Amino acid sequence: MESRSASRPRADRHAPVTLRDVATAAGVSPSTVSRILDDRVPPSRTATAERVRAVAASLGYRRNTFASNLRRGRTATIGVLVPRLSDTVMALMFEAIERAANRIGYFTVVATTGDDPADTQEAAQTLLGRNVDGLIIASSQRKDDLPRQLREEGVPHALVLRTDGISPSSLGDDEAGGYLATRHLIDLGHTDIAVLSGPLFTSTAAGRLTGSMRALNEAGIDIDPSWVIESGFGIESGAEAGRRLFGSSTRPTAIFAANDNLALGVMAAAHQRSLSVGDDFALVGYNDIPLAHLLSVPLTSVRTPFDQIAATALDLMLAPAPVSDPIRHTLPTLIPRRSSGMPVNRAGGT
Repeated sequence: MESRSASRPRADRHAPVTLRDVATAAGVSPSTVSRILDDRVPPSRTATAERVRAVAASLGYRRNTFASNLRRGRTATIGVLVPRLSDTVMALMFEAIERAANRIGYFTVVATTGDDPADTQEAAQTLLGRNVDGLIIASSQRKDDLPRQLREEGVPHALVLRTDGISPSSLGDDEAGGYLATRHLIDLGHTDIAVLSGPLFTSTAAGRLTGSMRALNEAGIDIDPSWVIESGFGIESGAEAGRRLFGSSTRPTAIFAANDNLALGVMAAAHQRSLSVGDDFALVGYNDIPLAHLLSVPLTSVRTPFDQIAATALDLMLAPAPVSDPIRHTLPTLIPRRSSGMPVNRAGGT
């Protein structure tokens, strides 16, 4: 077969290259070009497909996904709501959603909402006004009206890292994670354990506290109620709780902090008291943020599988019909490091 030139068969070289231009230059039909260049399906490796892609690249063809999606009644854009991107966990979650969306040909737009349900509502309406195909919601309130309203209006959506118990939700198994963290401390010999739960208006904090209490109850350990501290999820909240625990006449030998920021705050409070993490007390965090293993005393943490949670959330949001199991839990993993220290001896020392 005689080879064809990939030069552009149009007089106007300033106009956008069309799918028909590529078809003419490659010697195939426009429908063949459309099928080969459709990035929503696995790429064909036939000689024809390779030639079409080479011709499209040489001509500078760019697929107009916006126009093709409008013809299908969608924009291939997903709105993502997070409380704040200054929170490492929320930033990691959004990046995981973005990666998962890009793999299936979607673009993501993020809006920050704070912790006020009214602000979350406003941000959601703004994104929907931009014709996103659906919403992924990581806002922190367990009880707000937005998921219910989206269900009633038939808006595709999914919750991540949280659930209201009804809407499609993808999250780590927080109860299992809280259990793993506390069981680890118990297995090291600790009985004087404090728990920093985070804000209990979030399903994450409630689940992790429930799991922690289950581990303590199974081991027959009754802890001082003042050692179960509800707070925010920030570093300063952890530091404040740490100062309170370390400033009491009796202090715990181990602390489970329901996220890594809380654990970082506890570390700061310990430094102020000249206490050594991993020696004077054991510490376990949650989420295993990238900083955790780089600290001077690497932090034992429960790893949250963000990429798996993101992919599942997209599957739930894009499902053509309601699924039978809309709430999906992904199991976390405990990552032991130096901060949880050595086993406690029978006398209670380390």
